[in-house]
Amino acid sequence: MDAWSYSSLSTFKQCPKKYYHLKIAKDVKDYGNEATRYGNKLHKAAELYIKSDTPLEKGFEFLKPTLESIKNIDGTKHCELRLGISKSKAGTQYGATKFFADDTWWRGIADLIIVNGEKAYLIDYKSSKNARYADTKQLDLLAAATFLHFPEVEVVKSALAFVVSNEFVKKKHEAPLLKSYLAQFDPDLERIEVAEETGVWNAVSGPLCAYCPVKTCPHWKERR
Repeated sequence: MDAWSYSSLSTFKQCPKKYYHLKIAKDVKDYGNEATRYGNKLHKAAELYIKSDTPLEKGFEFLKPTLESIKNIDGTKHCELRLGISKSKAGTQYGATKFFADDTWWRGIADLIIVNGEKAYLIDYKSSKNARYADTKQLDLLAAATFLHFPEVEVVKSALAFVVSNEFVKKKHEAPLLKSYLAQFDPDLERIEVAEETGVWNAVSGPLCAYCPVKTCPHWKERR
């Protein structure tokens, strides 16, 4: 199994057939939609403001109060940090590695990590209208990677920052629990391995089928 990310795992859980075409066969590309393009622009605006005080372009001025409060947090700030995790063949040991290394088991990008001695802050920007469907499991992965890449860190205070609605979904992570943060994904990863071994990638029908780029799927339908 190739290196995985939280987004690729989410795609598999949503629909194995979609995952197959995007990640295995690679015969379909997902160019996103208006919402994803807006989210990308928002992330870039936040990155540049934190990293180099680049003025917020028109339409993103509302981010300033939130970003100013984040800038005031003491510590070394790492924006859009690419992180990799390796895993031993026995499956019991994890290590820090590069994003595209040969031994990369998981890879992810942290929107912002602030390291201050034994404490770190992890911020993941969200452009959704509200925090109703907040999923903090992504924070577990990024916090685990933070512990591995910054061994001096003992505690990570992480948050999903829903900047549109000004909501913060917070979570605290502790270094001794690192393995548990990663092991929770094993059942879903095993499902992907079984699908690879058997070649069975079942299509799943759902409300997002109209947005799926896999138009050869029997569940695909034209958006209205």
